[in-house]
Amino acid sequence: MQSWINYHHLLYFWMVAKEGSIASAAKRLHVSQPTISTQIRTLEEHLEIALFDRSGRRLALTEAGQVALRYAEEIFSLGREMVDVLHERPTGQPLRLVVGVTYVVPKLIAYQLLRPALELEENIHMVCQEDTFENLLTRLASHELDLLISDAPIGPNVSVKAFNHPLGSCGLSFFAAPALASKYKRDFPGSLDRAPFLLPMPRSTVRRELDRWFDSHGLTPEVVGQFDDSALLKVFGQSGVGVFAGPSAIEDEIKRQYGVQVLGRTDEIQERFYAISIERRLKHPGVVAISESARHELFG
Repeated sequence: MQSWINYHHLLYFWMVAKEGSIASAAKRLHVSQPTISTQIRTLEEHLEIALFDRSGRRLALTEAGQVALRYAEEIFSLGREMVDVLHERPTGQPLRLVVGVTYVVPKLIAYQLLRPALELEENIHMVCQEDTFENLLTRLASHELDLLISDAPIGPNVSVKAFNHPLGSCGLSFFAAPALASKYKRDFPGSLDRAPFLLPMPRSTVRRELDRWFDSHGLTPEVVGQFDDSALLKVFGQSGVGVFAGPSAIEDEIKRQYGVQVLGRTDEIQERFYAISIERRLKHPGVVAISESARHELFG
């Protein structure tokens, strides 16, 4: 049977990972650099796996090191909490929730999805990161994220072992600044032919659905801008540059925040949203709150 891990060695690893270098960690711990190097090497030999990539001048965590760091964070956080409890001091330790949101998910949708986690009686500390689907999926696989919010599910050919949790779907509404809306609102959707349009990038799911919808209605909009960031797209729409589409579930919020008007709606395009996790069954209370509120309220 494998012996217990030496938590003194783990402490040195944790401090180096946090500080970014052995020199900084040695200064914090008031020990010599060779002492720390020896302790970390002993920990790696015990675990039979490399925790740091030493090819460069600065130490970089390996994938295993990333996983070990997350456990070390929890272990030493629990240690501090134990001391507080034994001395009858309030712990004040919130439950950490790290969420990745893809660029194409509208910010208002992301807010509506994530807000229920912060309304729990349990104190949640949320960390929200935004990036491409591919980059976020890599972080999810290396246990840097608890959850990934996307407009597309993880496909069957992806090597990452993760699970899709559908949050809901809704149709699309088409918006424009008042001056532009008065010109293109009548005879929707035919009025959109040759209309200036702001669109998501071609790789996004909703863009592909919009292109198919335009073709099915014989529409050829004039594309004046393409965006990765959904919020930036709406800011350009607010200024009157072009027409843009957004989820009907947040139609009122889009009108209120950006001062735009609705040209029309369609249910032929369904914008879908997914929570992706490495857990088949959701357990984190914040993640459970996100999933249940989305299915029963936002998209209910």
